[in-house]
Amino acid sequence: MAAHKGGAAHFNHANLKLVGRIGNIVRRMGAQSVIVSQTVAARFGLNTTDLEGLDLIQLQGQVSAGQLAAATGLTSGAVTALIDRLERAGYVERVDDPADRRRVLVRIREGSIVEIAKVYAPMQKRMFALWSQYSTDELAVIEDFLNRSLELSVKCVTDLREKV
Repeated sequence: MAAHKGGAAHFNHANLKLVGRIGNIVRRMGAQSVIVSQTVAARFGLNTTDLEGLDLIQLQGQVSAGQLAAATGLTSGAVTALIDRLERAGYVERVDDPADRRRVLVRIREGSIVEIAKVYAPMQKRMFALWSQYSTDELAVIEDFLNRSLELSVKCVTDLREKV
C-alpha cells in the first residue's frame, strides 16, 4: 500500500508479475473501449471520433472548440468539422459564451442523446452492479488508480505530440 500513498513500492517477483498482468488488462480494457465505441457509433451512423467528441462534450457540460481540440489532439479545422457534423446530426448546438462574447461554446442539445444513452444503459447498469460489490475503501483505491492512470496517459500523449 506504500505505493498507493505516493511512496516507493517494494517490488518482488510476484509484484512485478501482478503489475504486468494489470498492464495487460488495462490494454485490453482500452481495446474493448474502442470496440464499444465503434459498435455504438455505427449504430447511429457516427464515426468513433464524433461519438467520443460527443461524450467529451457531455462530460464537460459545454466546451469551446479550443477545449475540445486540446482534449482530443485534433487540429482546429478537424474540431470545427466534428462540431459541424454533430450539429447537422442534431446532437449539439453552438451558444454564445456569456463570459466572453467573442467565444462560442458547444453543448448537447436537450433530449438529443436519449437514444444513445439507451444503448449504453444496460451496460452501465451491469457495470454499476459489478462495481457496487467493492467496499468503499476498495473503490477509493480503484478511483485513485484510474485517476492517476488517466492523468499519466494524458501526459504521455502530450509528450508524444510534442516530439512530432
